[in-house]
Amino acid sequence: MDSVDATSMRDALVASVTDEWIGRRLSVCGWVARRREHGEHLAFLDIRDRSGVLQCVVEGSLDVRPEYVVRVTGTVSQRPEGTVNERLATGSVELTECVVEILSSAEPVPFPLDGRTDVDESTRLRYRFLDLRRESLQRALRLRARVTMALRAAMSEQSFVEVETPLLWAPTPEGAREFVVPSRLHAGEFYVLPQSPQIAKQLLMVGGFDRYFQVARCLRDEDLRADRQFEFTQLDLEASFVTQEDVMGFVSHAVAEAARVATGEDPGEFATMTWAEALDRYGTDKPDLRFAMELVNLTDAFAETSVKAFQAPCVKAMRVPGGAHFSRTRLDALTDQARQLGAKGLAWFRVTAEGLDSPLARFVSEAEASVLGAVDGAEVGDLVLVVADEYALASRVLGALRVAIGAPPVSEGPYRYVWVTEFPMFEGVDDDGHLVAAHHPFTMPHPEDLDLIETDPMRVRSAAYDLVLNGWELGSGSVRIHRSDIQSRIFSALGISTEEAESRFGFLLGAFRYGAPPHAGFAFGIDRLVAIFAGVDNIREVIAFPKTQSGADLMTGAPKSITERQMRELRLRPSVKG
Repeated sequence: MDSVDATSMRDALVASVTDEWIGRRLSVCGWVARRREHGEHLAFLDIRDRSGVLQCVVEGSLDVRPEYVVRVTGTVSQRPEGTVNERLATGSVELTECVVEILSSAEPVPFPLDGRTDVDESTRLRYRFLDLRRESLQRALRLRARVTMALRAAMSEQSFVEVETPLLWAPTPEGAREFVVPSRLHAGEFYVLPQSPQIAKQLLMVGGFDRYFQVARCLRDEDLRADRQFEFTQLDLEASFVTQEDVMGFVSHAVAEAARVATGEDPGEFATMTWAEALDRYGTDKPDLRFAMELVNLTDAFAETSVKAFQAPCVKAMRVPGGAHFSRTRLDALTDQARQLGAKGLAWFRVTAEGLDSPLARFVSEAEASVLGAVDGAEVGDLVLVVADEYALASRVLGALRVAIGAPPVSEGPYRYVWVTEFPMFEGVDDDGHLVAAHHPFTMPHPEDLDLIETDPMRVRSAAYDLVLNGWELGSGSVRIHRSDIQSRIFSALGISTEEAESRFGFLLGAFRYGAPPHAGFAFGIDRLVAIFAGVDNIREVIAFPKTQSGADLMTGAPKSITERQMRELRLRPSVKG
């Protein structure tokens, strides 16, 4: 009965007890999942541990209730004919002649733990220590552990060294809002909890650790949603003397290894497309490749149109397979959604055997009707949606409608990975007329666009890249600027003076003066990756102790006030709530 799970108290996990062990006497430990009485002196106990459930037959009186913690010693026996439970891995055997030792009693639990009953999430989070006993969370967190181990192994295999970076860091006045930690020893001064190890890992490159990685804990004081928590975990990496393609290769290998562990399947080659291509074909920089419905540009076909609704810089269309059955109510709802997204309206055309069915059908020319009826190979029974506006707006509106109509849940297979590259370097202009960086100010411009920084900056592409899975952005990265002349040009474009740059980034820029190698990096959310593999749409389901949508911890009551003494030690003044 040798078992890696054997201890001084138990001989094996319950799921290990199979027909091969019949006749042996052994001990198992766990929780009482269920008790069934058969007369006054016979009871059946289902004992649950992390591996599964085993039935134990107990003779005599016994005061044991569900969720008691017990040690049961008995003889492995074949279940009587007609009582085999095919749903259990241990369903053909049971323990008989049992002796039960109560290790811990339990009060009645506030909700069933068998997973058969829907439970309000706030109740689950308030009693998270009980919720964790449920099979779904046990499975999800153990999957997370396997994925993390696979990622670590894949990075080590590629000669990356794991280095831990500080959790107490200097404030950085850009990016997401940070959690602030007051210093007791330095009155009136503060640390922040890291949004990411970005600057620290670049310093490691200067320090000669040319391949770094970390399973990094990061914190951002931002609004929570299904794919975002205050605390999150990412695989963070940086490498020197590499190109963008090298980094994408490192990450693809690590994610593929995690996918094999999680799904048992080889994900194959990851697709690659530029940001411009993604926007053109899917209307988003997070394209979901699991379904078709690609956008089609009809601007040329409507260049001479007499239909006022289509007299715009760009006309884009999308075929909805089988969408001709959509009710007028649903079409009106899609039109309202398009307007909420910024479009002036939404045109729709049902493709029928008699031609196009639409309020606009009688206004389009014969040539235009022919083009609309053939969008993306449209057939009878399909629906064609059209948005006419500025190119970017038309693309994004149709892209959002595409997801609303056709996207399955993000956690539903198949798994389709895509690298999105060549993001814009700048995303607009601030109130002072300075350019705004789309990524961060240390992102390298695309080598072909260096001459455009001062003359046509909005056309400058960056050496930045995202990895997307099933429409969720897993993470992003970029080639970093290591040359002072290029860095100065970017700072100037962003309106950052030499003095301000030194104040905000002095310790990094100072390090660069001592020889910075060309380097690039990436980081992606492990929570998001595991959630998709686990088949859930909210990362709270793969985090042991998550916060609510409002950022509260219902189990501990955090956030809480601290004592007046603690306030005095930190030189803080209490403020009025509200």
